[in-house]
Amino acid sequence: MATLIHSLSDHSDDVNYCAFSSSCLATCSLDKTVRVYSLRDFSELPYSPLRGHSYSVHCCCFSPSGRVLASCSTDGTAALWDARDGRRLAVLGHPRASPVRVCRFCPRGTRLLAGAADGSLVLWDVRSLQPYRSGNVKDGSLVACAFSPNGSFFVTGSSSGDLTIWDDKMRCLYNEKAHDLGVTCCDVSSNPVSDNENGFKYFQMASCGQDNQIKLWLILFADFLGVELKYKCTLNGHSAPVLACALSYDGQMLVSGSVDKCVIIYETSTGNILHTLSQHTRYVTTCAFAPHSHLLATGSMDKTLHIWQLDLKQPSAGNTVETESKVAVEDWSEDDVSAWLCAQDLADFVGLFKMNNIDGKELLNLTKEGLANELKIESLGLRSKILQKIEELRMTMISVSAPVPDEFLCPITRELMKDPVIAADGYSYEREAMEHWISNKRRSSPMTNLPLHSLVLTPNRTLKMAITRWLETQQK
Repeated sequence: MATLIHSLSDHSDDVNYCAFSSSCLATCSLDKTVRVYSLRDFSELPYSPLRGHSYSVHCCCFSPSGRVLASCSTDGTAALWDARDGRRLAVLGHPRASPVRVCRFCPRGTRLLAGAADGSLVLWDVRSLQPYRSGNVKDGSLVACAFSPNGSFFVTGSSSGDLTIWDDKMRCLYNEKAHDLGVTCCDVSSNPVSDNENGFKYFQMASCGQDNQIKLWLILFADFLGVELKYKCTLNGHSAPVLACALSYDGQMLVSGSVDKCVIIYETSTGNILHTLSQHTRYVTTCAFAPHSHLLATGSMDKTLHIWQLDLKQPSAGNTVETESKVAVEDWSEDDVSAWLCAQDLADFVGLFKMNNIDGKELLNLTKEGLANELKIESLGLRSKILQKIEELRMTMISVSAPVPDEFLCPITRELMKDPVIAADGYSYEREAMEHWISNKRRSSPMTNLPLHSLVLTPNRTLKMAITRWLETQQK
């Protein structure tokens, strides 16, 4: 559950960005100022607001220690401020005076990355206040960036739609056309989400764009192997361009803000929507999780910043009642089924299911005929949605009883395959996932990143039979 606990309305124009340290919250605005608040009581610090930029402040961020605050502006500069007393420590001017759109400290705090509207990026040495390296994206403005946890690599996003991975020597290692109409934000989780068989750690990355989409990726940062980027899934829910996204510190949740004025919180393991927050009255431009607390901040063109308390003890939409209570699904009561319906965004059917005494056993035995003829659910789309959720529940039961063999999982979605096909690279994928991969104009292998000499997908009937036999053994 997300509870609105405080609202800040000190800015006189759009809130462009917000950032947390362990003790403070910073915001910046079209009104040319940066404001800093204490997390103890959300009171504005005595030295705030910070003034010095001559045009809109686009972005702000704290150093890892929280002692230095950086901000960047249309005026072509990035400024460094002492977060303890508000003194301006330095002004870092862009070499070509281009508007600076985004800035981020590396995890060691020794360098600051600043990206500009002309597509250039400068890695500043914070101690010498001199440029350490510089580079340029292929097309468009540089509007997003995020560092790897070890600081040896970073990702940039551009208005042309590219995600580009660089090393700290400013060498371009990988480029992916991620969002057709332009990237707006990206973030990398601090904790690894998986290890492959060779022991390499993958981290989760999120990106969002003008195409209304949020995409999750798995990214491998390895000093001696370079980098590897794998598409994981697309999160839907917004009806307009998504302007901001942020991963929680542990990578288990993702928050996004959109032109549709909504904030959505997702569970990254399932892609399910946990909460939709609709308190902002104009475009949501920024969102951020506090690093080690259950706080979330969201800012908007309505000139306000909302602070939310997350109750992580509540069941999430991706967790079944079985996960929470350890009760087998077939033993669920009618109330357990009602809780599951609410968690799956199907709360409108609670009364209907209760009226028909649907418990766990009845739920697992529901069919499309039963939904239509017995429960009188007329909408084909709603019947399909309910059946899909029930099928996911059955899959969850299977995954609890035994781990799914890795060869049965689609390399793209990491989910059990239902319709496996063989691609030209020799690997098997879920048909829908591979067709989606190809439809996004990708002509390379998801596994090897080498060009696919053919886009023909051949049914893997042997693998499908093996999966079917394995499922039958799990259901006995």
